[in-house]
Amino acid sequence: MYDTAIIGTGPAGLSAAVNLKIHNKNIIWFGSKDICEKVALAEKIENFPGLYGISGKELAASFREHAKKMGLEVNDHVVNNVVPMGNKFGILAGTEFCEAKTVLLATGVSAKGQIKGESERLGRGVSYCATCDGRLYKGKRIAVICNAARLEHEVRFLAELAEHIDYFPYYKEIGIDMANVTVHTAKPTEVTGDGQVETLKLSDGSELEISGLFCLRTSVSLATMIKEVETEDGHIKVGRDQSTNVKGCFAAGDCTGRPYQYTKSVGEGNVAAHSIIDYLAQEEK
Repeated sequence: MYDTAIIGTGPAGLSAAVNLKIHNKNIIWFGSKDICEKVALAEKIENFPGLYGISGKELAASFREHAKKMGLEVNDHVVNNVVPMGNKFGILAGTEFCEAKTVLLATGVSAKGQIKGESERLGRGVSYCATCDGRLYKGKRIAVICNAARLEHEVRFLAELAEHIDYFPYYKEIGIDMANVTVHTAKPTEVTGDGQVETLKLSDGSELEISGLFCLRTSVSLATMIKEVETEDGHIKVGRDQSTNVKGCFAAGDCTGRPYQYTKSVGEGNVAAHSIIDYLAQEEK
């Protein structure tokens, strides 16, 4: 049983992890092992106090070094589901399951969301976990959406099971080269079917007949991950202590709304960590 499960390795997640580590809390931290990888894409940063003109690549490297020196480790399994269970939470990440007394959502915002019909067919041909559901599609034709090269090992796993894969990568430098994998440039727009998944519609007007659709993304939508959390305009509603409407669940960073700023995320991660510390102390009493 962990004190806290942190979901997200951006500035908010890092800030919270650092502060919780300092206070000797037992945490599990989910996200990319390339901590703050999106920060590295910034050409120049001028609003981070004391670090004027630093490049995103330099700041991200500094963040990673900080985490390394503090002994913080990242679990890179994608969290598929968070379930409130009274005074604790159950977290499903890939095929792994763990429990934590509190949860911090620091998932950021995703530029690419779900396609039409995806959420309605979750569990009926749509899956977010290759290792969980891949064997259900042995010898069948499936489609795979993937937004990160670091998830390609799951695509290869599926290719070893499926007869054929229609692959839709949302990143450059594709490393998949397998005889039964067709890489498409057109993008999926809608998944349809009478109950189960049957057809995938593409942006060029064509349609593919498939038995299943795997959406392999570095983060799962909040509506899928934890349905109980209240949102507004696509962001998580929080109080000044970064608490959500779900007891023991906190949120910080871009996922709580604008402005999308590194400094704002770091500050919210700090506040969330101290709120979690206070919450755990009250629960112990």
